Amino acid sequence: MFAPSPLPDTEPPHDCPDCPRLADFRQALRIEFPDWWNAPVNAFGDADAWLGIIGLAPGKHGANRTGRPFTGDAAGDLLFATLAKFGLSAGDYAGAPDDGLSLRGAIIINAVKCLPPANKPTPAEIHACRPFLDRQVRALPKARVFIALGQIAHQSAVKVLGGRLPKARFGHLAEHRLPSGAVLIDSYHCSRYNQNTGRLTPEMFDAVFARALAVRDEI
Repeated sequence: MFAPSPLPDTEPPHDCPDCPRLADFRQALRIEFPDWWNAPVNAFGDADAWLGIIGLAPGKHGANRTGRPFTGDAAGDLLFATLAKFGLSAGDYAGAPDDGLSLRGAIIINAVKCLPPANKPTPAEIHACRPFLDRQVRALPKARVFIALGQIAHQSAVKVLGGRLPKARFGHLAEHRLPSGAVLIDSYHCSRYNQNTGRLTPEMFDAVFARALAVRDEI
């Protein structure tokens, strides 16, 4: 069972051909792991969200396997625990798309929809996928606050929200008020690597979401 998109008209096709390298990688994984999702990963969450969380791309053993963003890996363990702590989810996260978890007031979308080899999309792939991010942001009329998880997500978010990168530099807890009227807050990505090295601690991650709630009440 895979999670349906709350924004179905904005998603890429199941066999999206826009990035040949990613399509070839996807096809190889379909042969190796035929029971996995192995396709562009849909957005997950509340279509009436006030908060948009923009990730990098599916993880191989996480979203690319399960079909739901941040589901089934260490990044998701921290993200969904944090969302629960701040009242942004209902139900219990169990690492599977059929665990009954739902988001309240938040939605997760990725800057790149398909799994890139070594978790590193090329600039051309990021650019090719940006129209899908743009459509999804535009389909969220109540979203005024966004969190970017990592620098690539930050760069794509700034561009779709009408900002300019030289004036909006990435940094953990950096806050950017953009021409669209949205506020973008940056966070280091909640990857296993960043957690294991101490680059991102649960307390640091909490601070990002606490600030997002405060901004929501300010604007």
